[in-house]
Amino acid sequence: MSHSTLLQVDRLVKSYVGLRATDHASLSVLSGEIHALIGPNGAGKTTLIQLISGALAPDAGRIQFDGMDITRMALHQRVAHGLARSFQITSIFNRLSVLDNLALAVQAHAGHSMNFWRPARRDGERYAQAFEVAERVGLGVLVQHTAGNLSHGEQRQLEVGLALATRPKLLLLDEPMAGMGPDESERMLSLLQSLRGETTLLLVEHDMNAVFRLADRISALVAGRVIACGTPDEIRNHSEVRLAYLGDDEEATA
Repeated sequence: MSHSTLLQVDRLVKSYVGLRATDHASLSVLSGEIHALIGPNGAGKTTLIQLISGALAPDAGRIQFDGMDITRMALHQRVAHGLARSFQITSIFNRLSVLDNLALAVQAHAGHSMNFWRPARRDGERYAQAFEVAERVGLGVLVQHTAGNLSHGEQRQLEVGLALATRPKLLLLDEPMAGMGPDESERMLSLLQSLRGETTLLLVEHDMNAVFRLADRISALVAGRVIACGTPDEIRNHSEVRLAYLGDDEEATA
């Protein structure tokens, strides 16, 4: 694993009326790692992901990505530079096939507008790329299935595929296993593990078993601040993190 810093977040502040969602939050994500962001409900995790992705603008602070200051960069520009957020980057077109969804994502990454239905269908190269992505996320046998008829877990796999079609350097994942049953969660866990070394991941996830199995490093966010960052073992044994979030229940995941 490379130890260069791909993402550096410095003292980000985001306030709403009567609420400071992120309070000088800072973290770094190393190139090639799987980095998990954990914390109790209301800690500011989703707000922080939105700030990093460009869906929200910070009130103060700085974001550097791949050596660039992207603090005021628009969301679509961040995607073009290799920063993608799964489940937010685009919506699934429920009436289209899995392959058509992925082909549109591939073509959008190539810089075309949304007026590309027929050109996309004629473009064999992009459909070949789309099929490769489908295989990559475990949907190769379902490419002709209508996206709206997929199971919840399969739709989540497709959403990861849509993000991967943009060839991201960093993929942001906001609760990728939310609402999944045990079998679906295990498939998603295997998919995310398979991305190790291929792209850098920053994920928010409440499933501590998955976090401790996946993450190279973990940052704990409490009341809008990152109170600790370290390896799974370091976080598992961190007294402040245990008090604020993990508690005694975490022992079952050890």
